[in-house]
Amino acid sequence: MIPPDDEVRPERLVDLLDLERIEVNIFRGQSPDESLQRVFGGQVAGQALVAAGRTTPPDRPVHSLHAYFLRPGRPGVPIVYEVERVRDGRSFTTRRVTAVQQGRTIFALTASFHLPEPGAFAHQLPPARELGDPEALPRLADEVREHLGGLPQELERMARRQPFDIRYVDRLRWTTQEAAGAEPRSAVWMRAVTPLGDDPLVHTCALTYASDTTLLDAVRLPVEPLWGARVLDLASLDHAMWFHRPFRADEWLLYEQESPIATGGLGLARGRIYDRSGNLLVSVVQEGLFRSRDGGPLAR
Repeated sequence: MIPPDDEVRPERLVDLLDLERIEVNIFRGQSPDESLQRVFGGQVAGQALVAAGRTTPPDRPVHSLHAYFLRPGRPGVPIVYEVERVRDGRSFTTRRVTAVQQGRTIFALTASFHLPEPGAFAHQLPPARELGDPEALPRLADEVREHLGGLPQELERMARRQPFDIRYVDRLRWTTQEAAGAEPRSAVWMRAVTPLGDDPLVHTCALTYASDTTLLDAVRLPVEPLWGARVLDLASLDHAMWFHRPFRADEWLLYEQESPIATGGLGLARGRIYDRSGNLLVSVVQEGLFRSRDGGPLAR
């Protein structure tokens, strides 16, 4: 069981992803009792992928997932994951997962698993950024702490609990004036703060968790600072990932993010995740709902 908010430590990410099997195709995941308004979407996506993977042969890694955030989850309340075994083919396995909390569906995911096979050819686009040294960049919490002269108690607790070390490649903007006119692009280095073991599924699910942390930053950049005065409320609507190569989520990964369009209250973000050698590991796409804070409560 996940302990209360002030006792959760980063290394408990593995525990958070370790679901309880309550029936053949039904699993239960715990959710930390946080002060946030809703459960972090990456947590639900990561747990749902664990549930799918627990019903799939271990020789078939995940190659893609497509998910929808349907309702906000309530922190501190267990989430039940129901797995439908859609297909077991010779090369591909498909699973559909529904996340239910207090009798309501809050999330739906379809995941495809693929038996590795040799390819007839290979190519990739290189990173748009130079592969610098992530160790030379400030930790996000340290950068915020330095700017504010310290962190409020709640932010300090969240920083201590963050299971990923996240470092922005570009300096943070702190005012709306600084943000105005910025390109809708962002990049961070990230890695799990503690070792995650050697199970490839754990690393895949951990990176799924982390992929939802900063992706919509690219949509916000031309409008408001990433940290500072907020003018927008936002919510993730859907999330898709394609896993191209094996990786470890406890090693440094470069996450490049861009937003090709934002219109009609919706913003689209695309992400590419590379290792330190420039190998493209994962592609990510997400759409978010954006509304002005002075326009009333955010509802889907």
